[in-house]
Amino acid sequence: MEELAEEAGITVRTLRFYRERGLIQPPRREGRIAWYDDHHLARLRTITGLLERGHTLNGIADLAATFDSGRDVAEVLGLGEPSEETPVRLTPEQLADYFADEASAENLAAAMELGYLGTDGETLVHISRRLLDASSELVRAGVPLASVLSAGRLVREHADALAELCVRVLRAHTMDAGQARLRDLAHAVVDAELSMALDRRLREEEKGEQARDHTPAGGGTPRKNPRRTRAREPRRPGPPLPPDA
Repeated sequence: MEELAEEAGITVRTLRFYRERGLIQPPRREGRIAWYDDHHLARLRTITGLLERGHTLNGIADLAATFDSGRDVAEVLGLGEPSEETPVRLTPEQLADYFADEASAENLAAAMELGYLGTDGETLVHISRRLLDASSELVRAGVPLASVLSAGRLVREHADALAELCVRVLRAHTMDAGQARLRDLAHAVVDAELSMALDRRLREEEKGEQARDHTPAGGGTPRKNPRRTRAREPRRPGPPLPPDA
């Protein structure tokens, strides 16, 4: 314990406190000797880095619990299965740099449940560089990470249904086509349809905004040709009456 504390740059008392809080896993014991390894050292350095970024010990404890119960990287990435996505290895500090205060234990657990994140020892692995970059851009634009993950869950459901449809149709008529060719064809169809759907949706939103801009404050429909009132001409005097009238 003394050696580990010295390597981590903390006191033995602090290390004991972290152990009591469950921030690091128990050591491997051989009789009365407790052995710590590089995983414990990496966890302590992670805790120090998160504290320097302003995270509380309660928040770090939640992250540690989620981290320890996370899905293994092999399960998340489906090792042995072909993929076009590039995984990204991250420390918890680097993940916090991507999402700042949004990297809460709840969001981390949701990302692991979705399969976006896995663990490899003391390292986090994001399944896709493109998804990671897009998610962080959305958060920087003001979209809460919880909303991004909730939308991602719905997108995953629709994407699975689209993939099943594409594979079923293409396999039924192109049995000799290779897997890469099938993926390219499916991408072309889905990308084109999604692009056109986004264009339609954005045009509808724009028309709706224009219609609202032309609506009177009272909520009524504006009158295109308001009826004008023609001014009456003055009455012309009649002929003078005879004197004996």
